[in-house]
Amino acid sequence: MPVEIEAIRPLADTAFTLDLAPAVGEDAARRVHTATSVLNAAIAEGQLPGVTEVAAAFRSVTVHHDPLLSDRATVLKTVLALLERTEPVASLTGTLWSLPVCHDGDFAPDLEDVATRTGLRPDQVIERHLAPVYSVYCIGFLPGFPFMGDIDASLRLPRRTSPRTRVPAGSVSIALGMTAIYPWESPGGWHLLGRCPVPLFDSTRAAPALLSAGDRVRFRAVGREDYDRFAAAAAAGTLDLTQFRQAGDTP
Repeated sequence: MPVEIEAIRPLADTAFTLDLAPAVGEDAARRVHTATSVLNAAIAEGQLPGVTEVAAAFRSVTVHHDPLLSDRATVLKTVLALLERTEPVASLTGTLWSLPVCHDGDFAPDLEDVATRTGLRPDQVIERHLAPVYSVYCIGFLPGFPFMGDIDASLRLPRRTSPRTRVPAGSVSIALGMTAIYPWESPGGWHLLGRCPVPLFDSTRAAPALLSAGDRVRFRAVGREDYDRFAAAAAAGTLDLTQFRQAGDTP
């Protein structure tokens, strides 16, 4: 079946949003990844004159266009024709990453609370969080911030009732059905289970954001010594990011 359109929503005179799935999840991520890839390829090939950007979200894509170069009706007709000829990918095929996370006490201030609220031991919380290979559904909220899913059903909790005003950069967190890593120090209301020493955003890199929608991530536990070693290399600008990329489906 082709990429289906749930709804078309105009955004002023310079953009429109295509809703591609009814709910956030793996199926929505596959549809969004497919549509984004097809439309970006069409832009590169000159098939969408006037289109300036295709922005992906959890279950939709927004097409931005210059109304002085191409009218909406023409752009929309071409976009729909492209998607009608395209089948969603069977699975997300982005880069597979194996990212270290340290669960030392000061890095995991919510671990005990999550264990209490889920009826699990802290080590079981860690084990269940480490087990899946997560799909990167969307990058947003902060530059490089990855929303990833789905976490084990036993770990699904609402956001904290009292958000923190300062969440340290690298904090590995969970909320609702997803997990994420804070790339910057910022306010935040997710539950913090550990910390990752790998920088998720660096404006000096050719691709500043380490992760992209469609990538997959598996966390692996490391001790404080390894964390400090990775963090020191990152601070010095000598951390080799290729060591965290995986060639196959299993790190």
